[in-house]
Amino acid sequence: MSGLLIRPRIRPRLAVVLVYTAAMCMNGLDSTIVNPALFTIAGDFDRPLSAANTVETAFLVALAVGLPVAGWLGDRFGTKRVFLGALTAFTIASAVCGLAPDLDTLVVARAVQGLAGGLLTPVGMTLLFRAFPPHERMKLAKVLIVPTALMPALGPPLGGLLTEHLSWHWLFFVNVPIGAAAVLLGVFGLREHVEGPEGKFDTVGFWLATPALGLLTYALGFGPSQGWTRPAVAVSAALGSVLLVAAVLHQVRAKTPLLKLRLLADRVYGSASALAGVTAAGLMGVLFVFPLLYQASLGASALDAGLSVFPEAVGLMLASQVVDRLLPKLGPRLLTVPALLVAAAVFATLAIPGVAENAWSVRGLMFLIGLVLGTAVLTVQISGFESIGPADMGQAMGLFQIVRTLGGALGIAACAAVIGGGHVTEAAADPGPYRTAVWVTAGLVAVGAVIALRLPREAPQPPPFDDEDAPPPGEGLAVDEAPAVKG
Repeated sequence: MSGLLIRPRIRPRLAVVLVYTAAMCMNGLDSTIVNPALFTIAGDFDRPLSAANTVETAFLVALAVGLPVAGWLGDRFGTKRVFLGALTAFTIASAVCGLAPDLDTLVVARAVQGLAGGLLTPVGMTLLFRAFPPHERMKLAKVLIVPTALMPALGPPLGGLLTEHLSWHWLFFVNVPIGAAAVLLGVFGLREHVEGPEGKFDTVGFWLATPALGLLTYALGFGPSQGWTRPAVAVSAALGSVLLVAAVLHQVRAKTPLLKLRLLADRVYGSASALAGVTAAGLMGVLFVFPLLYQASLGASALDAGLSVFPEAVGLMLASQVVDRLLPKLGPRLLTVPALLVAAAVFATLAIPGVAENAWSVRGLMFLIGLVLGTAVLTVQISGFESIGPADMGQAMGLFQIVRTLGGALGIAACAAVIGGGHVTEAAADPGPYRTAVWVTAGLVAVGAVIALRLPREAPQPPPFDDEDAPPPGEGLAVDEAPAVKG
């Protein structure tokens, strides 16, 4: 025994869940945690706030740039290798951000964080969904909700707390031990899957889709605050739109496209992707505009307005319990359509005069939004990949994330346009435009209810017991073996 190296056995699917949750929590938290510290960062480096804003610009744009190539990289080099490589880069970049001696170093390291984050989400979900067959994915609701709901909501208060009582450097240092532990667990616990992409790398598609998403993300993200007519925003929007159209035309004609847009022709997956975009537009739009309405109606502070939407995250957490129990009984269509109709009604209620003036009504409605809309979003996210085989899972995840990211940005942009473009940072005396924008978000969610009619009636069913690639139904997250994979 003295000559043997004893290594503890880690259950593969439990390792996938733990590593995915840790990585996505880091990524989700970093999307919002820096916002409260931008004034402090600008002051420490003796730079204007507009320069400090490039810290967030770099992260968001790089995040979008990483999405188109994520599926191809995972198929070509293996999902485990790409995921752990991106997680390692994210962790190292976090340390560099915390140690940054000047703003330029911080911006570059933040861009590396964003690029790694753009790979982490689709490749991580590919790992997760390949480890669990469709009939077992209902169990994943509790896993998916933490990074997508709780962490972004915790970002601003945690960022303010760390900045005030420690320093802004700790916004990034907190990632280092979590990331290092997740990488170590992933090295020993994750299984490799190399699908092998068809044909050569789509160079033309890469040079069309990647800058298109980066430019559009920049324009949609900063048009509301900087003004749509500002040259950098206007040029980015125009050029990004042209490149996006060219990218789509190329992808549908290419033999081996970077993004398999043909997957959208699948009834279930195509409907789920469209729903992801529409619901993201409605949710991100209302979370953007309602704090402004809250300030306009009550004269509340920015902190009070931000905290007013926090119950939405609590409702989302409860939604994970609802989906886990009701999806197997009701099926995707019967669970999603009513949830979206109720969500649209709740959105519309927020726009009724007198509602925003009552703080407890606001908290209750925000909790309800999280519960019902979260139920619909999780159902779509779990059931939308039922018809996608393992060979296309990486591509499908990347495309799904692109649609959802652009949908959220479009929702914010639409609300900003209704409010009045570049002057959304100040609460106006007349809350009317803000209420109109909330009505727009209600309309978007209602459109989602119509799209949801295309979802299947039945929940994913367990495969026959003689299927060697699927574990028997009823096994929990911590099973000994994952489904057979290549590599």
